[in-house]
Amino acid sequence: MLNKRIGLIALGILSATATQAMANEQAQAKGFVEDSSLNVLLRNAYINRDKKDGNRDQREWGQGFIGTFKSGFTQGTVGVGVDAFGLYGVRLDKGSHSGGGGIDFFKLGDSGNPAGDLAKAGAAVKFRLSSTTLTYGDQMPALPVLNYDNGRLLPESYTGTLITSKEIEGLELNAGRFTAESRKSAEGHDSGGLKSINVLGGSYQFTEQFKGALYASDVEDVLKKQYINLNYVFPLATDQSLTLDFNGYRSKLDSSYVKDNGLTGDDNKIWSLAATYALGAHSFTLAHQRSTGDANTGYPYGGYQNTGRVGDGGNTIYLANSYWSDFNAEDERSWQLGYGLDFTTFGVPGLSYNFAYVRGDNITTSTSTGGTEREIFNQFKYVVQSGPAKDLSVRLRSSILRVSQKSAEYNDSGNELRVFVDYPINVF
Repeated sequence: MLNKRIGLIALGILSATATQAMANEQAQAKGFVEDSSLNVLLRNAYINRDKKDGNRDQREWGQGFIGTFKSGFTQGTVGVGVDAFGLYGVRLDKGSHSGGGGIDFFKLGDSGNPAGDLAKAGAAVKFRLSSTTLTYGDQMPALPVLNYDNGRLLPESYTGTLITSKEIEGLELNAGRFTAESRKSAEGHDSGGLKSINVLGGSYQFTEQFKGALYASDVEDVLKKQYINLNYVFPLATDQSLTLDFNGYRSKLDSSYVKDNGLTGDDNKIWSLAATYALGAHSFTLAHQRSTGDANTGYPYGGYQNTGRVGDGGNTIYLANSYWSDFNAEDERSWQLGYGLDFTTFGVPGLSYNFAYVRGDNITTSTSTGGTEREIFNQFKYVVQSGPAKDLSVRLRSSILRVSQKSAEYNDSGNELRVFVDYPINVF
């Protein structure tokens, strides 16, 4: 059963804001065809991990085609619509370093080799009453406790029901149940092996500067999880601001999962607090992240249930210090110094740069305590602003990760390079 406090707090928010004007998005419905869209994303993705300490190197290169159709809603009291997607990926790197966990563009087959290509599709029907939408079918949910992974060649997807309500200005409520997961690197409707996951929660914009969120999930036979976010922006001057962003998770593993995976505990709490000072084109970030509890896996998320993992989405980690490493080991404490630069001020709109240095210590594994890790992250991104290639983006990202010998059970040292070229095409 999901955390009852989430529901009570949501009801409290509803009561406190009941005097606000009710929204009615369905009243503005333009029609099934009239408001429909078809988009195709061409993605060329390359990831190379040069592992250290004798660990196997990894490399993946592929070309992806991601087609997305979204219909409008029929007019009337209850609007009806359809969303659909089609995915196709081709493996371009035929080398011996392809395949394996972590990168996971193409799942390894029974022969031990990854597939040369993969294709899959999905669709969902949606109903809207006022500003509340019920969607059933194949979806890509983006919630703090269930967030599909779109950081590789092709995205994950889930099958189930999701209700999203925006009846009150500034308030969004979500409730859903999903019973199948399609792995990003494999064909098939339930290639991730998900039993079921229930999600419930919402976010509220209290003021122009302050917003918050509360969510909970229950992954069948794996864990129960709660999430909280508080975000406040302090305007300091015309081109200056200070943003404080707090994110926290509490995870409680089921006893059967603990036993099956040979763990020594069942509880993890992890939180991060980031302060970002923006000054014109520049941003400076200081963040601290801390993991506590007795589950020697640290913060558990993502992966696939048929590989012994959680199955709640590869991006379900809304924490400040998540780069190549997530700095989420048992007992780990980590600090980040970050910097960002928007080159628009210097006459190059669309070009941005981000840097981060993160150091973690106090890592506990089943065999040691006091381990450390550190990462240097750099990323350049350019988005074409006009012309035939408008909105084409090129992202070049690198990480240097070093993990102490004491932490070898938790993570690997290495150098990572990612190159992503995304070209979105609006068909109609």
